[in-house]
Amino acid sequence: MENNENPPMRNQESQSYFERLMTSLRNSVMLKMLVVAFLVLLLLIPTGMIINLIEERKELNEFVTEEVSGKWAGEQTLAGPVLTIPVIEKKRTSDWHEEDPQYKYSTKYLQVLPQNLKINGEVVPNKLSRGIYEAIVYESNIQISGDFSFEPKEELGNYDSIDYQNAFLTIGISDLRGVEERIIVNWNGTESKVRPGSRIRKIIESGVSANVNAEGLKNKNVSFGLNLKLKGSSDLSFIPSGGETIVKMRSSWPSPKFGGTIIPDDRNVTSEGFNATWKTLEINRNFPQSWFGDEYSDAFNRSSFGLSLLNPADQYQNTLRAAKYAILTITLTFLIFFLSEAIKGQRIHPFQYILVGFALCLFYALLIALSEHMPFNTAYLSASIAIISMIFFYSLKVFQSKRFAFVVLGLLVALYGFLYVTLKLEDYALLMGTCGLAIILALTMYFTRNINWYKLSRGTA
Repeated sequence: MENNENPPMRNQESQSYFERLMTSLRNSVMLKMLVVAFLVLLLLIPTGMIINLIEERKELNEFVTEEVSGKWAGEQTLAGPVLTIPVIEKKRTSDWHEEDPQYKYSTKYLQVLPQNLKINGEVVPNKLSRGIYEAIVYESNIQISGDFSFEPKEELGNYDSIDYQNAFLTIGISDLRGVEERIIVNWNGTESKVRPGSRIRKIIESGVSANVNAEGLKNKNVSFGLNLKLKGSSDLSFIPSGGETIVKMRSSWPSPKFGGTIIPDDRNVTSEGFNATWKTLEINRNFPQSWFGDEYSDAFNRSSFGLSLLNPADQYQNTLRAAKYAILTITLTFLIFFLSEAIKGQRIHPFQYILVGFALCLFYALLIALSEHMPFNTAYLSASIAIISMIFFYSLKVFQSKRFAFVVLGLLVALYGFLYVTLKLEDYALLMGTCGLAIILALTMYFTRNINWYKLSRGTA
């Protein structure tokens, strides 16, 4: 009879042990923490997909804007003017004792830069649109003037003759499609028309040239001047060709970027535009005032400086930076949900965590979609309101408590506000982020200081 009663008792004991084990696992704080951490890592997959989407939209925007601006005119770099003077060298090829000497004549080209170079211009910005994409372009009116000086004995040494009459002037313009009016060079009081194409392509690859008579260099300085109406896209750069180069530019564009080998000596940037002045001397660059052939062509072309017309509404860059904080937003929101379980005893299913996490990821997709059709600030506010409202009303049902739902609401408002400030204060992003994390950690330690985690794991209060 005992043999008939023992198996049911063992089955009941085994079932009771299994139920206790499952109950213990369900009440295990450590297990729940591991599950929440796993869900955070799992949500990095859709976050990465959204970041890839943002990068694809950014690349598409760059492609379209380059195509649109390319049909207008590309980035412009002004070089020169460079004065090229043919120099004839006579070398005896026969022995000195011969009565009828033989000579070999060779022509070399001396490149001479201006002693003084002044560039004064105005940049008028414009926007070209294709669909939702915009390209920043400009038209400019630029006055170039200066003078040349030349000391044959110092520059040439023992060369036999200088062909002043066949000298020519070259002005570098990187994209000739941007020239809007005929260019007339005033050379020592005489007007000279320019021809398209550079005759010193290893130094100036693209530009225009004009034949000039450089005889005046024998006795005095020779002045020159020209007006250039030029259009281009985004960037306008200059090569410091003068012994002293002074460039003054002004524009109504409020968001310039100054780059290249030197920065402006004086600049004033306001919401109504900017003024900038560059000044550089011969000693500040790595090439001389004159040389033969193309010896210094690389150093010449690497010395450019200038300005860029930045698009202040770079929604793609801002959204990418915001998406990098996704793991922080997800982790802190999940922390509130987890602490509500620990403090209130409200059990939340992992599926509910996932839905909230997907809503947080959706914020960045919604942000990039809206920012392509409206200002970034407006798009950020709209996307934040939509996602925060969604999670708030969902948490009312999840927690069955307005108190914890409003805690989540306050956290999300603070998080998205903190993220917005961090995006705007780019130079202080690291400082802001570190201080913010320190404050969040301190608050978490404060509000959880009285929780007995071992009792929670045993399922007791």
